Amino acid sequence: MADNNPSRGAKRKWQGSQRGSRVQQGSRGNKSKDMGRNAYHRQKRDKRAENEEEDVKRRKLDDDEKARKPHMPNPFPEEEVAAEERRPKHKAAVMIGYSGSGYKGLQINYEEKTIEGDIFKAFVAAGAISKANAADPKKSSLVRCARTDKGVHAAGNVLSLKLIVEDPGIVQKINENLPPQIRVWGIQRTTNSFSSYQAVDSRFYEYLMPTQCFLPPHPRSWMGKRLVDLADEVGDRAGYEQRQAEVSQFWSDAEATYVKPILDELPEHVRQRFEEALYEADVDPDDRPVEDEDDGIFDTVESPKGATPKDAAEERVANVIEPAPAKDAETPGNKDIEPKSPEDKAADVNENNTSNPESQEPKQADSSKDSDSTSDKKPTYIKRLRQAYIRARRESRIQPERLARIQPVLDKFIGSKRFHNYTIRMGFHNPAARRLIRAFYVDPEPIIINGTEWLRFHIHGQSFMMHQIRKMMGMVSLIIRFGCPIDRIDETFQNVEAPVPKVPGLSLMLERPVFENYNKGPAEKFGRETIDFEKYKDEIEAFKRTEIYERMFKEEEKMNAFHLLYAQIDNLKSYTFMYLSSKGFEALERKPKRGIKDKDLNSDRSNAHKAEETTSRLVGSDDEEQQSEEEKSRTLSGTLQEA
Repeated sequence: MADNNPSRGAKRKWQGSQRGSRVQQGSRGNKSKDMGRNAYHRQKRDKRAENEEEDVKRRKLDDDEKARKPHMPNPFPEEEVAAEERRPKHKAAVMIGYSGSGYKGLQINYEEKTIEGDIFKAFVAAGAISKANAADPKKSSLVRCARTDKGVHAAGNVLSLKLIVEDPGIVQKINENLPPQIRVWGIQRTTNSFSSYQAVDSRFYEYLMPTQCFLPPHPRSWMGKRLVDLADEVGDRAGYEQRQAEVSQFWSDAEATYVKPILDELPEHVRQRFEEALYEADVDPDDRPVEDEDDGIFDTVESPKGATPKDAAEERVANVIEPAPAKDAETPGNKDIEPKSPEDKAADVNENNTSNPESQEPKQADSSKDSDSTSDKKPTYIKRLRQAYIRARRESRIQPERLARIQPVLDKFIGSKRFHNYTIRMGFHNPAARRLIRAFYVDPEPIIINGTEWLRFHIHGQSFMMHQIRKMMGMVSLIIRFGCPIDRIDETFQNVEAPVPKVPGLSLMLERPVFENYNKGPAEKFGRETIDFEKYKDEIEAFKRTEIYERMFKEEEKMNAFHLLYAQIDNLKSYTFMYLSSKGFEALERKPKRGIKDKDLNSDRSNAHKAEETTSRLVGSDDEEQQSEEEKSRTLSGTLQEA
């Protein structure tokens, strides 16, 4: 088609008549001449001020945020700073260990309580950092080896910065100004160019997981039924049953041991109602209203307005078979039910009336004393049934055949692979998605703490992305729980979207970083001491038992975080994780996107990823109250030493 516009393709007119002042129409008349490389580097630039301005823009701080009290040492008066004796600083490596409970991660933050914030305060109080540098960690060149997230622990980590280390008792002075859950193992001189972030070669992590996480979904739960249906659909029923053979009778045996004695106490007509609530509700996700899809993927304790009897039955299953932990729930190991306060009774009655419409019928329908007595005890029986299922999980023990299935799954992660599905907002083609896992194994002998059996997993990798280890452990547990072929893991490293839940962070621990190249290179060449945690082995092991492991087990016993996660997944009325069934990715409600571009990830997340993020929020590590010293287990040390 011919272009009739006469101005198209014509040269832009020049403006100005004087020599040197002519510019093309539309150009900036005051544009300065581009400077060369040498002229650019001759400029006197305040790089520190530029960095601070960029940092302020990035965090979008307003006046109110700037006025918050920082978790950092306040600047000393100028007279006191001027009177302080000047002492030389030297580049040093600080080997530390800490429990992350109650902290917003490791990295220093002006508005939050962090591990580095408390350590920096201790440095100033002990005299390792001068008062002139007390207000700005950048002046001391503070760098961490591995940044840990909120609630994550570390038995060994390394900070590098400039310190005053002339005092031989400086380590003891620093520890005296630290809480018991943060320890400094040692401080040693390094080369002047040493950076713990750049010099680290790899990192060892440890993750503890209860063996109950490898139990299959309840056969009457929504997930349990769908797994069997999809196996039948693709003709893999025999393979699915073979992969679940050692746990095929777990739920029937558990119900006969823990649940049936409670149901036997009820009259026949009441027992029938409980059994209906426990087993017979089944709702397909396609039957749910469209407007409910984005409201949340899990059932809540209270029924939504306008809920149908079918929805109410669905909620009764979620509340009884796979319950969320109640705030006033008794310790799972206790068999006796303590008397309830009037407030607890009122809450139980309200919950019972909400979740079971039949309980709102007039009492005239049953005038017998036995019925009235049973109706009064009904909330107690519901709570006892909840605790029975929690006890069944906690007191379960993993079979050797089940344990043997785990290591082949872990071997699938070893090597250099694209872990874009094991972090947040990462595309397949992003070079940062490729990570190297050198070793991934599980201890052959479980440990039993406070009646719960745990497994120790060890991960050795070059570097890790946000949530990577927690998502890797989530994938391992779902592969075993769902009876999925282990080759499905290889598909998650391809150009597909695979939502993976992240397990709780309360039992993740950085074991130690490795500085092999530095120890053999600059340290040996310049006569510096090597960075090795082996010399502090006894102190670290004692610290792990009293400050890290104890907090892990206490928090899990209090929160039921693992039970909550898998209970929500098993009652998730969605095909989000059905790619881990026998049918594979074809079981998803939509085909996985292929050829994903990184820029597309800035758009709205897919429904599957929204579901995965909701799972993470429900079980993510929140701010936890620090456990008091008197609550520590008396038997923990001996048990771990034997393990």
